[in-house]
Amino acid sequence: MKTSVSVLGSGSWGTALAISLAQKGYKIKLWGRNQELQKILREKKENVKYLPGIILPENIEIIDCLEEAVDGIDVMVLSIASQGTREVLRKIKNIVPKNCIIVNTAKGIDKDSLSTLSVVAKEELPQNPFVTLSGPSHAEEVSKGMPTTLVSSSSRKSDAESIQDLFMSPRLRVYTNPDILGVEVGGAFKNIIALAAGISDGLGFGDNAKAALMTRGIVEISRLGVEMGAQISTFSGLSGIGDLIVTCTSMHSRNRKCGILIGQGMLPERAIKEIGMVVEGIYAVDAAYKLSKRFGVEMPITEELFNLLHNKKEVRASVMHLMTRQKKHEMEENAADGLWQ
Repeated sequence: MKTSVSVLGSGSWGTALAISLAQKGYKIKLWGRNQELQKILREKKENVKYLPGIILPENIEIIDCLEEAVDGIDVMVLSIASQGTREVLRKIKNIVPKNCIIVNTAKGIDKDSLSTLSVVAKEELPQNPFVTLSGPSHAEEVSKGMPTTLVSSSSRKSDAESIQDLFMSPRLRVYTNPDILGVEVGGAFKNIIALAAGISDGLGFGDNAKAALMTRGIVEISRLGVEMGAQISTFSGLSGIGDLIVTCTSMHSRNRKCGILIGQGMLPERAIKEIGMVVEGIYAVDAAYKLSKRFGVEMPITEELFNLLHNKKEVRASVMHLMTRQKKHEMEENAADGLWQ
């Protein structure tokens, strides 16, 4: 195992991926911002905050110095919140080897530039190959070796396949997809719908409402993604409907948990603090709303969430507005093409 791998970010997902790679025999450097957490990881060999009860393999080295973490490595796995990606890349741009593959696992959009994280990486580290690793995957399950599928996406087939080979195991099956934009859009914006699904649960609504949100939610996401240049088929895959299902239905999902609290009457700011981790869906709502206006795409669920978060619209008023909108065909494009005679 000659490949040298660093994982930047010792939260739940970064730790789970480090464990998965270490179990394959790779020596892993695991770096994190939180020095107190790093100390606990080193001393207890356990991420007691995010993955209690899971013991770290001996071939995971806890690193405090960012420069040391990326020096001389072949693969750098970025597992940090999307809004911190650019800052970290700027710090390491003169240290990380030029042929090192950057693997991003965050599911978000840069809130300032409204760029996907592959674009951010291209701006900051233009010479480094870049891969997005996404799909329906909870850290809690991956760390326990439960069967999981992911998708590796890059503009270069060889890079996507290299990361596929790196992570593939009997417990972790990895597919490849050339549509990196679609994979990123699906991964980022499914968090919006998970937030809405949580609100629905918090309001006491049932499976019917959640099924409607998920189905119409993927329509919104794919509609925007296609206008941005993505392939529509990607949204029926692992990073689209697959990730949407798992995030909208699981109690592992921090976006759904945050939505539940909001639906139960908690103010959004308080709900975010209660979760205690980054709720990517909050940033995604803003980004998707602004992008929908830029591209002229109708996104009613996203718009209601934006009004709820920023214009203090009452939750049940948003539900009423969604349910009483002007009647439509389900498949607008097919209806417009004259399939009905």
